[in-house]
Amino acid sequence: MASFASRLVPPVLAVQGRKRRYADPRATLARIADDRLRPKPYGPPRRLRRDVHISLRDDHGWPVYEVVGQDQRPERHAVYLHGGAWINEITGHHWRLIAHLAATAGTRIIVPIYPLAPLGTAAAVVPRAAGLLRALSAEHGPGQISVIGDSAGGQIALSAGLLLRQEDIALRRTVLISPALDLRLTNPEIDDVEPRDPWLARPGLREAIELWRADLPLEDLRVSPLLTDLRGLGPLAVFSGTTDITYPDVRLLVGKARAAGVEVEFHEARGMVHVYPLLPIPEGRAARAAMAELLRS
Repeated sequence: MASFASRLVPPVLAVQGRKRRYADPRATLARIADDRLRPKPYGPPRRLRRDVHISLRDDHGWPVYEVVGQDQRPERHAVYLHGGAWINEITGHHWRLIAHLAATAGTRIIVPIYPLAPLGTAAAVVPRAAGLLRALSAEHGPGQISVIGDSAGGQIALSAGLLLRQEDIALRRTVLISPALDLRLTNPEIDDVEPRDPWLARPGLREAIELWRADLPLEDLRVSPLLTDLRGLGPLAVFSGTTDITYPDVRLLVGKARAAGVEVEFHEARGMVHVYPLLPIPEGRAARAAMAELLRS
């Protein structure tokens, strides 16, 4: 049974007007314009757990943070690619998950602050993300490198991992949280889920997707990784709530990956909303503990 705290999430999202931002494409475009005029901060919040050390470097114009547990010298490394529909900046929810994983999983977490659409596009951002993973793999060995992504960041993470797969580089693990997988958004099962999703809606998401894909076709690997052959991909772990319009494509991904011989661990959470592992609810805490164990094991 869903926890009392998780049952409060949909009404809280409704009060915050989260779905309205995506139900009306004009609202989505207005939000994009406002954020370009007044960019949101992207640095870690001041009130973050104190048992992590955070550093910052510049990587050809991208701010790249590194988060490690205090007094740790981890041998394993992961790149975290944040979500936000390709148009929203990293938030405190992301940073709290990142700090938790760094402190509890014995893993150095690398956090690139990639440019948002329309300045950042799939053709530019996905190969750069793959480049970060490639460089880490060359330095430490691919068996020590994982990639983690939520929502839009899950799309970037899987697309980047598949680019490396084409170079015969298989990452240690790919961890996806409510990933966007097929940006055509044509899965007929989405019609059943969308009215129950308290957060996401296709009209506004399609506007964001158009800015993100730019000149690339929707079927391109860098845009819709679900449409690609998954053979040769390293182990995959997927976390998804069922009250989420990304869930129907997540189910397709799990089936397709297993049929391609990919090791898959699927964490399906009945009644949970989009990116529930980032939320301060019991189900989110359980998912975060499972992720830390995945990175440790």
